[in-house]
Amino acid sequence: MKKSLLALAAGSFILGAAEFVMMGILPQAAAATNVDIPTAGHYISSYALGVCVGTLMLVFGRKVPPKKLIILFMAIAFIGNLLSAFAINAPMLLITRFIAGLPHGAFFGTATFVAKTLAEPGKEAQSVSMMVAGQTIANMLGVPAGTLLAEFVSWRLTFGILAAWAVMTIVLVSLWVPFVAPVKDTGIKGQFRFLSKPGPWFIIAAIFTGNAGVFCWWSYVSPWLQKTGGWASALVPAFMMLAGFGMVIGGLAGGWIADHWRHTGTAALGQTISCLGLLMVLVVPGNHATTTMLTFWIAFGLFFVNSPQLLLMAEAGQGGGELIAGAAAQVAFNFGNAVGSAVGGMTLNAFAMDYRFTGLAGLPLSILGVALLAIYSWRYETDTDAIHRLRPVEV
Repeated sequence: MKKSLLALAAGSFILGAAEFVMMGILPQAAAATNVDIPTAGHYISSYALGVCVGTLMLVFGRKVPPKKLIILFMAIAFIGNLLSAFAINAPMLLITRFIAGLPHGAFFGTATFVAKTLAEPGKEAQSVSMMVAGQTIANMLGVPAGTLLAEFVSWRLTFGILAAWAVMTIVLVSLWVPFVAPVKDTGIKGQFRFLSKPGPWFIIAAIFTGNAGVFCWWSYVSPWLQKTGGWASALVPAFMMLAGFGMVIGGLAGGWIADHWRHTGTAALGQTISCLGLLMVLVVPGNHATTTMLTFWIAFGLFFVNSPQLLLMAEAGQGGGELIAGAAAQVAFNFGNAVGSAVGGMTLNAFAMDYRFTGLAGLPLSILGVALLAIYSWRYETDTDAIHRLRPVEV
């Protein structure tokens, strides 16, 4: 099981790095493609839109064993990142980023199902958090490394290395991930039956609004650190590592708490942490100390919610819709990223490029995410599955 989770984490690593590295290399990519910073934010949105469209692959792959699906997703990630490395202008980079995003949601929906299936009873959230840890480690190590490459060598090399990582992941998955039977085939319509109930829509809306709020700020974290915090551009990779460390700790903490408490309560707690961080971005004076603290704080909250939200969706889709449900969480996450990036860019233009106001733009959205989770927990989370989490203790 440990090797299986390691192989899955390798897949989440490349997708996490491909998604988040653009925040660290945004100034260099903007300069190379002759666009301004708010326009370059569309490179982030393009990847996120690819995530949304790519989820449709699961509709037609419901009969395919999850292991083969994961290998297919890594092959697409290889193509998208390799082409991004050779993008010669803004339109081409938008297209290649879209291709790189296609396997993202489908992968996490499938990998969540595999990790949950292989987990010991009562440790499903921790198993999922270990799989997602690859994405958080990408933010701690991969994104800072990519930012350093962009600062001192070339931002294109970053995407070339990600393409090579995708090939390595294909090998690891082939060797270490065991056969897992496909989900119950309920037909195309049956895969989406869980969406006929109101409960999952509360979760999807909470994921969307919560991440849209955070990404109003996070999409522009590199120039925020420089303009608001007064940090030199050469130190941005160190802050990407700090944010990644916060994501790793937040992701593991959220998984542990979700296995011992309500999944929705855990997600709402993480969203609340992010809300407080966005409020401080707006009202706390920007300096070295505050920007350092907030970089860790908001990153911690951003991934604290990940495993409980993925599990909430996987459980909502039980009976044939597990893959689509897990992928729907990633679609909501990345659609929120796309909207948040766009809203943040418009806010910067409206407030004369004052990066503190990205917190103002994101705060109402993030608060709405907390409210939606609270309503879901109150109305639908009456069964906490506590009896299923009991484990025998030998004396």
